[in-house]
Parts: sequence; structure tokens; C-alpha cells
Amino acid sequence: MHDPVMAKVNPPVSPAALAADRAAALRLTPVSRETEARLDRYVELLLQWQATTNLVAPSTLPQLWTRHIADSLQLLDLAPEAARWADFGSGGGFPGVVLACALAERGGRVDLVERIAKKAAFLREALRVTDAKGEVYPKDIGDYVDSLTRAPDCVTARALAPLHLLLGYIEPLVRQGAKALLLKGQDVESELTEATKYWKIEPILHRSRSGGTGWIVEVNHIEAVAPH
Repeated sequence: MHDPVMAKVNPPVSPAALAADRAAALRLTPVSRETEARLDRYVELLLQWQATTNLVAPSTLPQLWTRHIADSLQLLDLAPEAARWADFGSGGGFPGVVLACALAERGGRVDLVERIAKKAAFLREALRVTDAKGEVYPKDIGDYVDSLTRAPDCVTARALAPLHLLLGYIEPLVRQGAKALLLKGQDVESELTEATKYWKIEPILHRSRSGGTGWIVEVNHIEAVAPH
């Protein structure tokens, strides 16, 4: 029986459109054949789960590769030496699972922090089907940070929280030497202005290669602003 609600939530994606978008994304952010194969398995799984679990905005499905996968892959060039990554609020796996797929060949791994049980289950399955190295942490970010004995080399977050709150989450890790790469949208300037009320940072802004109004905020030092 046709379900109009489900049809609205998860419109069908044309295979031809998806293939064209895949080609465009891989021109933007080229990867090895092995990584391509991992990403193909990941996308197949994501589209299966998307039918019943809202992992990405349905309107972005035709641009899944450029909007989400290339957007995630571009982070690798900003931290080429990083082997262990942590992704906060991993959700549908962007950028965490994508990074894990690309890092698998060089022995890297990603911690995926996601407190929503259904999304955590998807992330575990995504790591399994892609044979990417990582671990899913179904807990709050603060609990994850408190449990660490050593900071990751790089920490990421995408569409998770306003910048001033994110900086609070990641400050303990950056203090220990982690680099932060935070994916932000068109409101990045206002978020930076708000963040400076609470934190001293020297952000490096990188315009997203995947087009649109996206930015990557690179942070290597965070210091709390002294209360007046």
C-alpha cells in the first residue's frame, strides 16, 4: 500500500542523477578505487536505512555525493597527518564514516560519538559493511571526552551545535593538542562573533570545496575568556 507520508519523507532518487553526482564529487575530492568501493557500500546502506530513518535531509539526496561525501572528504587535506579522528554528533555518518572509509588504507580510525540509539546502530552497521576502522560511542559528548586517556589528532563536527557551544565540548581535546575542523554554513561570521564572547580563538576559515555557502572553521587553540 502506498504511504504518502513515507513518500514525502523519502522521495526516490534517480540512479542516473546519483551517478552524475558521484562523478562530480569524486572530481572534487579524488580517492583511491578501494575507498570508492567502501563509499559505494556506505551509500547503498544509507539509502536503504533512509527509507525508515531520517539520516539526511530528503531534499539533499540527489546531491548526496557532493553535498555530503565530498564535503566530508575535503577535511583530509586539512589534517593530512592525523591518524585518529573523533566525530561529534555523527548522525548519518558525515563526516565520520566517510573519513573512516578514506583512512582505512592508511591505518587510521574514527571515533563516532552519537547518543541517539537508532543512528548509533546505523553507524555500527556502516563501519561493518565498509570494513572501515572505528568505534561508535552511544553517549553524550561530555561523557566521551571525560572517558579519554589521550586526545585524538583531529576532532570534527557537522551541523551539531552553535560554535560557542562546540568550542566548550572540544576545548579539553584542543588543549591536549587536537586540531578541530568544524563544518559550518552561511552564518559562520555571526557564530564566530558570538563565540568570541566566551572564547579566545584564532580561527582559520576554509571555504567549502563542495560549493554553496559552506565553510570549515579550523581551530588549534581555545582559551576561555575571563569573566568581567
